[in-house]
Amino acid sequence: MNLGPRFHDWADQLLPRSLLGRSILIIVMPIVLLQILLAWVFYDSHWDTVTKRLAQSVAGDIAAIINFMPQPIEMEKLQGLFEIAEETMGLHLVYEAGAILPNDPPVTRENLVDRRLASALEDRVERPFIIDSRSLEKQVEIHVQLADGILHATIARRRLFSSTTYVFFLWMVGISLALLMAATFFMRDQVRPIKRLAQAADEFGKGIDHGDFIPWGAREVALAGHAFKQIRKRIRRQISQRTEMLAGVSHDLRTPLTRMNLQLAMLPSNEDIEGLKKDVADMGRMIEGYLAFARGEGTEQPQPSALLPLVEEALADAKREGAEIGLTQYEDATIPVKRDAFRRCLQNIISNAQRYAEHIEVYMEQDSDNRHFLIHIDDDGPGIPEENREDVFRPFFRLDESRNTETGGTGLGLTIARDIMRSHGGDLLLTQSPILGGLRATLSLPL
Repeated sequence: MNLGPRFHDWADQLLPRSLLGRSILIIVMPIVLLQILLAWVFYDSHWDTVTKRLAQSVAGDIAAIINFMPQPIEMEKLQGLFEIAEETMGLHLVYEAGAILPNDPPVTRENLVDRRLASALEDRVERPFIIDSRSLEKQVEIHVQLADGILHATIARRRLFSSTTYVFFLWMVGISLALLMAATFFMRDQVRPIKRLAQAADEFGKGIDHGDFIPWGAREVALAGHAFKQIRKRIRRQISQRTEMLAGVSHDLRTPLTRMNLQLAMLPSNEDIEGLKKDVADMGRMIEGYLAFARGEGTEQPQPSALLPLVEEALADAKREGAEIGLTQYEDATIPVKRDAFRRCLQNIISNAQRYAEHIEVYMEQDSDNRHFLIHIDDDGPGIPEENREDVFRPFFRLDESRNTETGGTGLGLTIARDIMRSHGGDLLLTQSPILGGLRATLSLPL
């Protein structure tokens, strides 16, 4: 049955966010519902029955005392009867001769005990009466109208309450807490391997590969762990094969290029020779770009590093190449990064901006949720059309359709930059610069 997205959104807002919390809720909810059902059954049957019998016992004692009262009333005999009633029945009795109950008595029958006691007195005593369960804290007063006066009876509240009620609720709450603690203990142990698997996957996605992940836990979780290890092994193999293939191709191409450079250097200089030299140099740069793309982040391991010195170093290199670039606003953060790869990412983005813009500004800040550290690189160039901002990350895609590396490069700079950022668990996004009007490249790294 499809309940719709609104129900699922509403359920997600009410349910705990963690798997442990939801698992415990799944276990606890049936227990709570069962306890509520048991309490209702207990209240409706056992408690009601016991209270009714206790009330009938008190009403029967009062009815028996009334029947044994001497007629006409003799105070000496009556006092002896009252003493026997207090010793054997727990009733404190006082007779008030000539008294009459008020016409508008403050009868309180709001709770179950008062209702059951009133019903029992009506059946057993069959005389006008008043029940006062509020005046005294530990006692209940019953006033019965007789022919020549009023009989005042005072009884302890415990005679009308069953102690099994409190014992039942104490056992119910105690067992519920014990089950909750046991469920929390065992569910935490079941959730731990899932968290360990998620942590290993996150670290592998950021390029941190400890290589010591051992699947454990329930059978399904262990199967997922083994599948992760197989996927990790395949990814490593594919990266290694790609790097080895491109390295071999690069080596094979460098050898004839080196011979061509030597032969061109020995030829007399003229316009055609200079053109050939430029083409050979372009081929060398393209090969280096392909190799850098294939190599990716390589085997470099992340190390906690302050980002500000790395950015300042990249800006200094760009200024030496004639770029007009400045660090306008900055905050610093220490994040595990692959220093060489991150430096290459910054150089690619800055060189791309330098190729098309006259002025570049860099801003470093944390996002509003303090979950990511952002590095904005703004320029005043022509920018990139919104429909092409994802296309430029494709390998070898160039907005300039020509293959002239002077105007468009090899088409791998942004691809390599995003690949490096995503290997750190972050991302590289392109938007319009709100400050300089050109392109804004935003590097996002998780804190």
